[in-house]
Amino acid sequence: MVPMAIGLDNNGFSDALVILGAAGIVIPAFARLKVSPVIGFILVGIMVGPAGLGRLIGEAPWLRHFTISDRARIEPFAQFGIVLLLFSIGLELSFKRLWAMRAQVFGVGAAELIGSGLIIGIALHLLGQGWPGAIALGLALGLSSTALVLPIVGAQSRVGRSAFAMLLFEDLALVPLLFALAAMAPGAGGTGWAMATLMLASAATVAIMFLTGRVLLPRLFAQAARTKSPELFLAAALLVVIVSSLATSAVGLSPIVGALLAGLLIAETDYRSEVEVITAPFRGLALGVFLITVGMGLDLPVIVQNWGLLAIGVAGVVLIKAMVTFALLRLTGQHTPVAAEIGVLMASPSETTLIVLGVALQAGLILPTTANYWQTVTAVGLTITPLLARLGRLSARVIAHRVGGDAPETVIDSDGPGTVIIGFGRVGRMVAEMLHAHGKRFVAVEADIDAVANARREGVPVIFGDVARSELVDRLNLGRAEALILTMDDPVLSVRLTRRVRGWVPGLTIIARARDVDHAAELYAAGVSDAVPETLESSLQLAEAVLADLGVAIGPVIASIHEKREALRADIKAAAGLDQPPRLSRLNKS
Repeated sequence: MVPMAIGLDNNGFSDALVILGAAGIVIPAFARLKVSPVIGFILVGIMVGPAGLGRLIGEAPWLRHFTISDRARIEPFAQFGIVLLLFSIGLELSFKRLWAMRAQVFGVGAAELIGSGLIIGIALHLLGQGWPGAIALGLALGLSSTALVLPIVGAQSRVGRSAFAMLLFEDLALVPLLFALAAMAPGAGGTGWAMATLMLASAATVAIMFLTGRVLLPRLFAQAARTKSPELFLAAALLVVIVSSLATSAVGLSPIVGALLAGLLIAETDYRSEVEVITAPFRGLALGVFLITVGMGLDLPVIVQNWGLLAIGVAGVVLIKAMVTFALLRLTGQHTPVAAEIGVLMASPSETTLIVLGVALQAGLILPTTANYWQTVTAVGLTITPLLARLGRLSARVIAHRVGGDAPETVIDSDGPGTVIIGFGRVGRMVAEMLHAHGKRFVAVEADIDAVANARREGVPVIFGDVARSELVDRLNLGRAEALILTMDDPVLSVRLTRRVRGWVPGLTIIARARDVDHAAELYAAGVSDAVPETLESSLQLAEAVLADLGVAIGPVIASIHEKREALRADIKAAAGLDQPPRLSRLNKS
């Protein structure tokens, strides 16, 4: 019998040791130092890659157990991380929301990529690059990193939504862009017919996936759920992601388009939350592998030797993209602080820039030395993306402070904020006025800088910020708050925020504004103390006014309204699985 020759000297085991070591040891250490895990993974890639400790294996063979000598071997796992990232974004969206974003995706997104690419291309042409190569380089460097930008800001934040719209257009435009570069190659022919065939095949594939997914996915996950096996449920989720990615890849589209579509389809089922939770660890680890490969692409000795030229390239790309994005967002009505933050955040190149550069090189549009230079610029740009995110937030704060004039910044007392109101629009302002009338302390949070500036001039304690960011929620000191009031008009965010806050402040009173009965049921299931559906409250107020005008005594009217409200609230809780069997059919009819 031949013994199995498996040990840590195997390259696959060594790579696994490095990756798991980074995830389990290095990244928590960076977290304690309050350093972004994104930077941590990239630094790990620099240290353990072929240009780091990997180059010393010849002198110290034992280092092969703690380094990754072949970057190409782990790149498939890195690509899978990006696929899972887009899948998770699809889970947070819906077809209705995506359709509502179409103007941003195909308007601002297209203008941002074309505008940035055109200006960068003109600049490179003036520096001596031929027009075909200048256009190819401009479009390549005009792309921004989906894999880094969205995990930093989140797809549901105000900044994240605008950034996601532009990034989505870039992902959709990647394959047509590659075809266009191939068509620019000397002697290229027949590309127009190939492009038309691609578009038809892509449209047909997406339509088939949409129709079959709406029919098959609920049945697939229902069968997996009945087995009560988390492993089978996870396998079903990963199967859907992989099949969708392979389907779009087969017709020439990017696999991340298939992953996004898979997430959107699952988001329309009752299994969205379970799929999101069960795939989260894989998504985080796979994304970490991608970041390690980015770090491995940095050759520090080369960077040190050519730091001046590289700094000029990185600075030029960042400045042009930041200014173009900022200008476009301001033209479309975005507030100045938010536009500034998004502009700086989106200013670095993308991981897909490396793909476009490779195609441009193969097509003979640029020289190998030019490709190597811009590949290094891209790797450095990806590395500084977390720093650009911080710079963007700082820029937004500075601009917001100037816009707000001399109004003082609201500071939360160490003994607690009293009541926290999320959203200071029409509803939030009314709640604040009633709390003030009864002598109750409160702090409001609002993402609209104009509303914040006006409120501060009136002496109202309002904090500027977006609660989709976890760091802002942490600053609110909710552990010492008396109550949390959610008034923002974002159903998805209100449910997510309720679930998160309830998880670590179990006894906090949470009262939320709901759009309708279904949204109120979701909020109760997430953990709110009370949900107030706008549609039902307006009906009750109308009924109260009618009865009073008809001469019914106000005392019995108020009592009956309260009784009706409690009955409706019981129905909604029952629909959320918190009480007796639901009576929502009667409720909806009323």
